[in-house]
Amino acid sequence: MNENSYDAIAEQYKNSKELGFRKCIEEYTLLKLIGDVSSKKILDLACGEGIYTRKIKALGAAKILGVDLSSEMIKLAEAEELKKPIGCEYLVHDALALGKVDDFDIVMCMYLFNYAQTKEALLQMCKTVFLNLKYGGKLVGFNDNPMNKLENYATYKEYGFIKESTETRNEGDFVRYVIFNPDGTKFSFNNYYHSPQTYEACFREAGFTNFRWEGPFLDAKVSDTEYWDTFFIDPPLIGFSAEK
Repeated sequence: MNENSYDAIAEQYKNSKELGFRKCIEEYTLLKLIGDVSSKKILDLACGEGIYTRKIKALGAAKILGVDLSSEMIKLAEAEELKKPIGCEYLVHDALALGKVDDFDIVMCMYLFNYAQTKEALLQMCKTVFLNLKYGGKLVGFNDNPMNKLENYATYKEYGFIKESTETRNEGDFVRYVIFNPDGTKFSFNNYYHSPQTYEACFREAGFTNFRWEGPFLDAKVSDTEYWDTFFIDPPLIGFSAEK
């Protein structure tokens, strides 16, 4: 997705963070994977409007830098920091061309890698993350699930979204998310499909060890677990982790 595409839906995307799956699956999985952030330096690549940047800083991170391609997303993030300053820093930049910024203890990537339109772009994203991690550091994040069966793409509307793709869903094909916000508005954006094997090969080539698909996990405090049965029979989204 290019910068202008996200600029146009920045506010709607921010509002979608009120959907149930965002809080009790997406956020819960991230916090489970990232662990103790006390005194850590963290890079949040594809930070969007900064919702997780702020949550992780509030949990005790020593420093956190949020980076996103969309200037409108960063404007929303900076506006929140101005309103309630907690020490988050932000930068408008493309992860593909970011280069070395610093040595971070943790890099978090919430929906970054699924925007790679080619295997080469996916590999470059992996290299960017690797370059910015300390040795012994870790990568965590959340992603479109490449193991999600195509025939189940339209079954998640009760959770606030559906997915669409081509009939065959080959490498590099679009995976369109259509989001239904709580206020009744609807918007969409495209991810791109790469097989699990392509992901694993790119992480390995970039230098990562112990790449793992993780979860997704449902918040233990959720009482109505049956409501989420369709989601977890074939999860449309998934966490991941890796180490340097």
